[in-house]
Amino acid sequence: MTNKSKEDYLSIIFKHKDENEQIKPTLIAEMMNISGAAVTDMLKKLSRDGDIKYERYKGINLTKKGEVYARNIVRRHRIWEVFLHDVVGLPWEKIHDEAHKLEHSSSDELIDKLEVILNFPKYDPHGDPIPAKNGVMPKLPKHVPLSHLNAGDKCYVVRVNDFHTEFLNYISEIGIKLNKEIIVEEVRAFDKSLKIKINKFYFDISEKLAEKIFVEIVAS
Repeated sequence: MTNKSKEDYLSIIFKHKDENEQIKPTLIAEMMNISGAAVTDMLKKLSRDGDIKYERYKGINLTKKGEVYARNIVRRHRIWEVFLHDVVGLPWEKIHDEAHKLEHSSSDELIDKLEVILNFPKYDPHGDPIPAKNGVMPKLPKHVPLSHLNAGDKCYVVRVNDFHTEFLNYISEIGIKLNKEIIVEEVRAFDKSLKIKINKFYFDISEKLAEKIFVEIVAS
């Protein structure tokens, strides 16, 4: 097992665990686009190394050791995303893949220096919280998927939960970005698609797309 493979698995478990601190192997297989058998083999290795608690057909939990390891990888990744976006000037649809390459080859000392240069950012350009060096995770504002809103609701974009280039390109084209105001004009009953207003323009978006955009609702 290479360090890169271990880091990829643990960071996915850390970022996508549910309210019970668990994640199912099928979700890992789907996200990594690999077979269930390959995931099972890796989970057994991580369990033997003491990074996770895993029983077949049950959820996966990070151990304290695994949690610390995974949090550090996530911290590296998100600090690199801020640097690539804010300093280098890459658009947000390109920073995820580049940061993924850099996170595996960066020393803790380098990440600490970057954090200082960036003035200790709390959130990455996609809106995800950046763990501090001491392990404390900044709290996100109370937020829900855009798909949960009703006609007439006004909200601000807090984070997005899809890093694929096509998705980020599309929402950028229609004006969706962090802290952007969105007004829901209509929610169609037959397919739950939404008609939204951004600035003075109207757009139709699918329920599936709206599920990936997390917003803070403005009190009416």
